[in-house]
Amino acid sequence: MTDPNGGSDEATSKLLNALGYADECKRSGDELAIVFAGTGTRWPQELAKLTHPANARYDGVREHVRGASRGCAMRNHAVEGLQDAGIPLINDNLIPDTPGVASFRRYYAEGWNVSIF
Repeated sequence: MTDPNGGSDEATSKLLNALGYADECKRSGDELAIVFAGTGTRWPQELAKLTHPANARYDGVREHVRGASRGCAMRNHAVEGLQDAGIPLINDNLIPDTPGVASFRRYYAEGWNVSIF
């Protein structure tokens, strides 16, 4: 959920921690789903850049990316970047007056352990 456009070390550090956690889950054989939301919908376009310090770490867990929140992507002008990165838009939570957003409740209801970065 952090904003890569914020220009802070905090955003990149949170992202690196999230990707590190995802990698650890992958290596442990855990079921894993990565969903981008909020201003975090801007990350895939940045992570696709070979020069980004998290590019290799992202590529290592890329197959577990399930998508990005449609409403968040539209609000944060990230739709084109997500499409370029091949990330599907998720709108399984149809909040009125929105194009729909990703449902986090769904993961809780299905018994997932959810971590938000």
